[in-house]
Amino acid sequence: MAEPSSSAPPRDTTTAPSRPGESRGRHAWLIAALIVTFMMVNYADKSVLGLAAVPIMDELGISNSTYGLISSSFALLFSLSGLIVGFVSARISSRVLLLAMAVLWAVAQLPVLFVASVPSLVAGRVLLGAAEGPAASMSMHALYKWFPADRRGLPSALQIGGAALGTLVAAPVVTGLITAFGWRSAFLVLAMVSLVWALVWWRVGHDGPYGETRTAASAVGGRRLPYRRLLLNGTVLGSIAGAFGASWAMGLSHAWLPAYLRNELGMTPGGAATLISTVSAFSLVLLLSVPPLLDALRRRGVSGRWATGVPQGVAVAVAALAMTALPFVEARGAHLVLLTVAFGGHAIVFPLHYMTASAVVPPLQRGAVFGIVAATGTLPGLLAPYVTGRLLDSAASESAGYGHAYLLSGAVMLVCGLIALLVIRPERDARRLGPAAGRPDGDAGPPDDGSREPNADTDTGRPDAGARGPGADPGPGCAGPGSQADGSKPLAQ
Repeated sequence: MAEPSSSAPPRDTTTAPSRPGESRGRHAWLIAALIVTFMMVNYADKSVLGLAAVPIMDELGISNSTYGLISSSFALLFSLSGLIVGFVSARISSRVLLLAMAVLWAVAQLPVLFVASVPSLVAGRVLLGAAEGPAASMSMHALYKWFPADRRGLPSALQIGGAALGTLVAAPVVTGLITAFGWRSAFLVLAMVSLVWALVWWRVGHDGPYGETRTAASAVGGRRLPYRRLLLNGTVLGSIAGAFGASWAMGLSHAWLPAYLRNELGMTPGGAATLISTVSAFSLVLLLSVPPLLDALRRRGVSGRWATGVPQGVAVAVAALAMTALPFVEARGAHLVLLTVAFGGHAIVFPLHYMTASAVVPPLQRGAVFGIVAATGTLPGLLAPYVTGRLLDSAASESAGYGHAYLLSGAVMLVCGLIALLVIRPERDARRLGPAAGRPDGDAGPPDDGSREPNADTDTGRPDAGARGPGADPGPGCAGPGSQADGSKPLAQ
């Protein structure tokens, strides 16, 4: 079976067609710019309901619980659609998939323009969630078709950073539209932006010259492992836990942070938008600085546990502690700093949790496992908004309700961070799974903290050393197609 798209695809083995390199390079960066814009629109669409929460709740007279239910409905089909589209992506062009998503985003914003009611809001959010579920993985898949394996680090970071950039830009712009023209205007403008992006993409967004996800290894020598073994090993479970904790903070942020800033902290719409942009800017700085640094450490021989696993656990745990401290800190400046860390400090988990999971999954099964990891890790988008609304309605006061929500969120995130910190050990789990277990670009890395187990195939520190078939990926030091001469791997491989 062809491997669905992922943030860590196997090494390309196809050769780019004959085209002028300079012209192709310019078009590759045009594609990268369009995909960054795609992710910006994606996150602006996610944010619009939260930014318009106060006027919507006032106009429609809905309770906190009902609003939480509306917000949670976004995640109803989000994970399922991401999983399904991941499996079919090998048969449908990335150009068509991204076009269809953008058009559906526009359609999803329209119901409230005709009938402003709870059912129309729910219908729009369910459709939007279904259309946005595959957005991150499919846009990364399209991006990789334009860059060889040793030139994907910066484009990958930019694609991931587009999410934070989208919230950073959307907060002041959407808030300005709501203040000046009413909350419906924000939905209308975002629908128009999605359609414009779709038209431009259809014109210039054809698939690039660098290979599909099928590789020589999958065609000749690929092997499979039982999914039960793959999903129940510590590295995959830890990756899911890290994603779950980070997504809990994200779901809470999109649904309730704007309302909290206005109703509890007394901020103006513009002031709330500025703080939300600050949180997004903090996330963007982390996304563009920490993963490249960790990638450099990995090339220097640092184990996968310390280069990718521990940072995930620490990021979620630190954000959890900041979240837990919020109800007890009244000083304005310190409170705002804690908000920034609680809702922005977890950002690096999203590019890293796919990297750790990919380290123990055979190439043929990466796409399916990534879909399962993403589907499980994004469940908080369904839970956090509704649970928070219930806590607000059941508490003695709204302030107390927010306090309870932050304490619960901090506890969930802290548990997830500790699990990721303790159980993500890619090298150890790859050895336990045996030679069939895959690593990005065949790079096994160094032994894991002295926990090396006897294995006849690990004399060189690689789980499949001496067992390469004719179609296997070249290892470090073997300059195969799309590889670097020194065998190092780029970010997000």
